Amino acid sequence: MNIKVVIYIFDLDPMESERLVRIVFLTLYVSGMSTLISSLIGIPAGIFLGLRKTRYALLIKVFTHTLYGLPPVIAGLLVFMLLSRAGPLGELGILFTPTAMIIAQVLLITPLIMGLSASAISSIPPGVIDTARTLGARRSSMLETMIVESRVGIFTAVMIGFGRAISEVGAVIIVGGNIKWHTQVRTTAIILETQKGNFYFALILGAILLILAFTTSIILTILQSKYKNGFFTRFIGRVRNGRGQEGRSGD
Repeated sequence: MNIKVVIYIFDLDPMESERLVRIVFLTLYVSGMSTLISSLIGIPAGIFLGLRKTRYALLIKVFTHTLYGLPPVIAGLLVFMLLSRAGPLGELGILFTPTAMIIAQVLLITPLIMGLSASAISSIPPGVIDTARTLGARRSSMLETMIVESRVGIFTAVMIGFGRAISEVGAVIIVGGNIKWHTQVRTTAIILETQKGNFYFALILGAILLILAFTTSIILTILQSKYKNGFFTRFIGRVRNGRGQEGRSGD
């Protein structure tokens, strides 16, 4: 995002324009990294949980669903206590940094991605697994098929996680401190500008981030629909062709 373009479009002075660009990029960085890390943790954990039908798995699902409603200020407080000087990780010195903000957001959105991924895996029709097993698919191929069949639900989980991350305020303001030019993101900057009576700057921040969130949702939706059909059919074909080649080689 070019500073001159921002100055021209929004009629801001150079200092405010530079600050606006900094806020936008820091918001995208913190939200994007937290969503990526949460996806790397939550999707495999959700797949594992979705494949389990035991009583313990059910209890973990209930606990995960409970964390959907974890108040952001509680998550921020826990991370603050962990990273403060008196805390067990205080020596790292990362409190009031973007890293601390990412950790707090990971704590918030990992249960969302994990629980929704588990629900997506659990909702796969039994016929898909039975057909793959009948065709002689290996365990790894069956797992791949289940992931492919539940891809829409998994994509949705990531989208919801990113949406919560980019709109979060309670946790990041506690562990980030809302420090200008350092840890100020969209939501915390809007609070500060509103308190100062600078409603124009606050509205600009809200409008830009809504546009960016909308653009991100469009990209993820396109990725969802691009491979909507044909995965399972092609997988069946590969399994059949593989069995046919094994039969011919045996003859």
